[in-house]
Amino acid sequence: MPLAIELAAARLRTMSAEQLAARLDDRFRLLTGGARSAPRQHRTLRAVVDWSWELLTDPERALLRRLAAFPGGATVEAAEGVCAGGPVEVYDVLDLLTSLTDKSLLVTAGDGRYRMLETIRAYGLDRLAEAGEEERLRRAHAAYFTELARTADPYLRRAEQLEWLARLAAEHDNLSAALRGAIAAGDARAAVRLVAAAGWYWWLSGHKADGARLAAQALALPEPGPEPAGTGLAREGGRDGEGGGDGRDEESRAVACALAVLFATAGLGDDRQTAELLREGVLLAERTGSRHPVVRFLDPLDRILRSAAAGGTPPPDAWEGAQADEDPWVRAQGLLEGAKTLLGTGGRPERAEAAIEAALAGFRGLGERWGTSFALTLLADLVARRGDHAAAIGHYEEAVAVLGELGAVEDRLYAWVRQAQLRRLAGDPAGGAAVMARAERAAVAAGWPEAPAMVAHGKADLARWNGEPDLARAELARAREVTRDVAVHPVFRAVVLDSLGYLDAADGGPEAARAHRAEALDLALAAGHAPTLAQVLVGVADQALRQDRPREAARLLAGALAVRGGPDHSRADAARVEAAARSALGARYAEHERWAGSAAGAPEAVRELARVTLDG
Repeated sequence: MPLAIELAAARLRTMSAEQLAARLDDRFRLLTGGARSAPRQHRTLRAVVDWSWELLTDPERALLRRLAAFPGGATVEAAEGVCAGGPVEVYDVLDLLTSLTDKSLLVTAGDGRYRMLETIRAYGLDRLAEAGEEERLRRAHAAYFTELARTADPYLRRAEQLEWLARLAAEHDNLSAALRGAIAAGDARAAVRLVAAAGWYWWLSGHKADGARLAAQALALPEPGPEPAGTGLAREGGRDGEGGGDGRDEESRAVACALAVLFATAGLGDDRQTAELLREGVLLAERTGSRHPVVRFLDPLDRILRSAAAGGTPPPDAWEGAQADEDPWVRAQGLLEGAKTLLGTGGRPERAEAAIEAALAGFRGLGERWGTSFALTLLADLVARRGDHAAAIGHYEEAVAVLGELGAVEDRLYAWVRQAQLRRLAGDPAGGAAVMARAERAAVAAGWPEAPAMVAHGKADLARWNGEPDLARAELARAREVTRDVAVHPVFRAVVLDSLGYLDAADGGPEAARAHRAEALDLALAAGHAPTLAQVLVGVADQALRQDRPREAARLLAGALAVRGGPDHSRADAARVEAAARSALGARYAEHERWAGSAAGAPEAVRELARVTLDG
């Protein structure tokens, strides 16, 4: 380092500091031109490393250049599994690592990992290329970390998940480099295998944005040719742990498709964008008989999407197979998904709550934290709907605490936003503001555009309820801007437009309010999501009241209640609009309230009434 600083300082005679900094990536070309009176090995940065290199034995040189393929450093086991071969015997690896550390070419912090300074690693990569070993090392490195991730995968859905998450987190840079290297090389087989093996790790550990991008790139590669003859350096076939030929590759692709669908629909993603990928995964799963837990959700998701595309409702038995699965994690997840589907179609809340409670017990029995947090969040949503805000806040807080053990950021955002809103409704505006501020900070760190959009919309509604329309408008504008180039779900677009409708109406802009609510209604109807449709109907009822049409408002509110399958006391708008309608109609309110339960109050009639109201 002192030599590098001395050589860099010499360059400042002809370069600015900014120019120098911009070229430091190519350090061996840049840091030359030392004093002529200096020893040869001190005249350039490369020369000083060359001098150290020349003092090494052949096995030390081979191991050093091969270790340069590990951007995250290497354990002894990884070095043995990837770097052995030729002059490097497996049983000599530990002694060679010790020798290279003694010579300051490797560093260790006492955690069992051997790392290189970036200058040494850059030099090692040059030497690896000179030796013609780059491709073989890339394949051996990818195969080793694929096998490690595959070994870890089942434990990530059990009580041991923290231990295995920590182990994979220590190898995160190596996993990412292995996958990016396979993608860059056009090695579809290795790339898809690694996505299938490590995808659930990326999901749990808060790397959904990276996982989505890398999974999409891997699956977009051209179909692989014949299996290479060997991937390791120690022996033909290496330590890739594969075998099974095309069948194994098809199963890996089925798992990768399932994970890509999850990534694409995480947060605010539009599940309709994944229909083709979903169908490919279903066909591959059927052909290979894959029993991977994530793959078992492809078929019910496909059935639900195809039913929605045909204008129907989700098949009532879509999740029965998962709920009867031999895997307890799949059973618990199937119960949760079934409850979500039931609530999404306006089903009975008590049935959904029973399923969520059963799923929660199942996840807790397994010690699986992500599933536990998912169940707690759904339970909190349901409890909040019936007005028990204190209990709902408690469930959200527990969900956040459980997720905190995993270290994931983005999965906590929704719970924080809802917790902030409920605290305000429960009479604790200061507490709500503090939680919302925490969500805002976390959204910045999450690294995916949907995160700040979700928080911005939640903050906008909170500001609107607090009588801060300018802040609400600014947050809604931010939510729309950050998702401008993202395929967000129609449900999110609908609720943003619904919020804008309230602001427009309050500002005396009836035409803008009508336009926003008409678009929100169309999106909610197309999405087929009952709670969102009910929320939009409440907004249309607000519009009717402002047009001095309280009878229509009462019927729309009753229609929202019927569509949702029950009341929703977790948002401030419905109570305010209902109170205004009751005040306007007095005793006649009950007459129109009963309309939604009659034949004339069928869902089609409610929708038609909403359209008539918006048409003026």
